Amino acid sequence: MDPKWSDNQPIYRQLRDRVVSMILEGSLKEGDPLPSVRTIAADYQINPLTVLKGYQVLVDEELVEKRRGLGMFVKTGASRALMKNEREVFMKTEWPQIVLRIRRLDLDPRELLNAVDDGKRSKS
Repeated sequence: MDPKWSDNQPIYRQLRDRVVSMILEGSLKEGDPLPSVRTIAADYQINPLTVLKGYQVLVDEELVEKRRGLGMFVKTGASRALMKNEREVFMKTEWPQIVLRIRRLDLDPRELLNAVDDGKRSKS
């Protein structure tokens, strides 16, 4: 996790977003434990209540479960639920803006796809 925090969003929310990213990227898998509240608070020098609040948001979203005496764990199905939600958000909010920009710049979609394919080949 990146130890830097932004001023444009509450830290508990940024922590939640970082855990979500870790689940989506696969570095936190279903059934994996989250780092303890104390560990996160000490490592990133933030208030334990802030960490707890970020974790509670994940519990409320049913992505993480509390196991009494054991800690917090990524729930089964969390990755699938997040992916579905992320896709919906992308299609409703981000994609329309991208389409408008593509049209404004008079770009050919085939040209864009070719540029993506070329980028993949150059990384291999």
